[in-house]
Amino acid sequence: MNDFANETIHPDLQQNIRRLREITGGGSDLMVNEFLLSGVPAALVTCEGMVSTMMITELILEPITHVDIPNPTAERLISHIQDRLLLSLDRSVADNYRDFFRFLNSGFAIVIIHGASKALVFGVQGYEKRSVSEPSGESNVMGAREGFIEVIRMNMSLVRRRMKTPFLKMELMPIGDKSQTDICLCYMYDRVPESLVDEIKERLNGTELESVLSTGYLQPFLENKTGCLFDTVGTTQRPDVLCGKLLEGRVGILIDGIPYAITVPKLMCESFQTMDDYSFRPYYTTCIRLIKYLAFFISLLLPALYVAVALHHPELLNRTLLLILAKAEENAPVSLMAEAIGVLLVYEIVREAGLRLPKAVGGSVSIVAGLIIGDAAVSSGLISTPMLTVTAIAVISGFALPDLNQPLTVLRLLFILAGGFLGLFGIGLLGSITLFNICAGESFGYPFTAPIAPLRIRSMRDVATRVGFRTMQKGHFTVEEYHE
Repeated sequence: MNDFANETIHPDLQQNIRRLREITGGGSDLMVNEFLLSGVPAALVTCEGMVSTMMITELILEPITHVDIPNPTAERLISHIQDRLLLSLDRSVADNYRDFFRFLNSGFAIVIIHGASKALVFGVQGYEKRSVSEPSGESNVMGAREGFIEVIRMNMSLVRRRMKTPFLKMELMPIGDKSQTDICLCYMYDRVPESLVDEIKERLNGTELESVLSTGYLQPFLENKTGCLFDTVGTTQRPDVLCGKLLEGRVGILIDGIPYAITVPKLMCESFQTMDDYSFRPYYTTCIRLIKYLAFFISLLLPALYVAVALHHPELLNRTLLLILAKAEENAPVSLMAEAIGVLLVYEIVREAGLRLPKAVGGSVSIVAGLIIGDAAVSSGLISTPMLTVTAIAVISGFALPDLNQPLTVLRLLFILAGGFLGLFGIGLLGSITLFNICAGESFGYPFTAPIAPLRIRSMRDVATRVGFRTMQKGHFTVEEYHE
């Protein structure tokens, strides 16, 4: 791509066409249709399968073939088309081959005229795309059913339809040397500091990626180099969630070809919030959020606490519970710590198999794994019933927080190791390290643990609890309040 990035379009039509075929290596999807434009040789260049045949016929071919001006030249024809003909709402000009192929492979029709060192570009996209449907990963009860799709301009319209304010700014820019993927920065320019937008643009422009095929390609460049156990860059499939983040002063990034939006900066408390929280009554939302915080600690610490207490601190258990655990574990062939790690690893294997296999087979894998682990393993004595119960409760608790699945999976195993070797002291030590890591995390200078640390009493009204909208409407607050 760099070989012809700054190479200007050749004014000679035939030499220009030869250069196009040379760059593409004679690709069969390059369609070049030569014709006479008011007596001047010209060509319409498209990429097969990327344009709408009906649109290109009605909006471009029919009007442009009827152009007839006296003493036609390339400059006069270009001026006439740009000033007198509309042809397409999405129009531009390509001065070099880099821009030429970026427009061509994005579904634009390009007109090149003999004697002109630039090409006219018209948007007539007609490629197949998935229709807007409910996102599979962020379901809700009373909210909207629309989710992002793979087409960036459609995603932009989903956001714009909800945010009709002129303060919402969308900036398109290409990224990726080979793919030239379009990304769109969305932000409310009256609420986002200009320095934050400039820093995000600087980091994105500093990437040396050849392509961007998922959000994971860009996330490392938007996170701090020091690293945090939890994601400091948020993602969402829902336009309404993105609009809520924009109103709070965050920046959204849409990527062409990916049905997810990136949001920065991200706060820890966002992982415990959903769009349904603002559809239910405050007392019910508060109850659900407290349950989620409890589920977080259960998922993270319950197996480790069971192993630590049973191995190192049995005096903390009453006599009846201690006898039950001793009887259940007396026939187990391995230690409690190895048993807990083994059960969790088997669960991760089953979960990964269910995700990667076709849906018709994925359900069968879960059923077979449940029968083997839940019945056969316990009956044979390989796994004790209390251990299986504890790990199952921990895993199910993690389902309540899908956004934290990755760090919970790894930390759960580490806490089991710490509890197995050092008991409650090891759990406390690792817990302190984890807490320090979370508190030290930041995203573009904004504390990851805000508004809990540093404490902002006014902002706490939508963290562990949620106040009513009558109170919320008395003044919005943004992440700029948390800047150090």
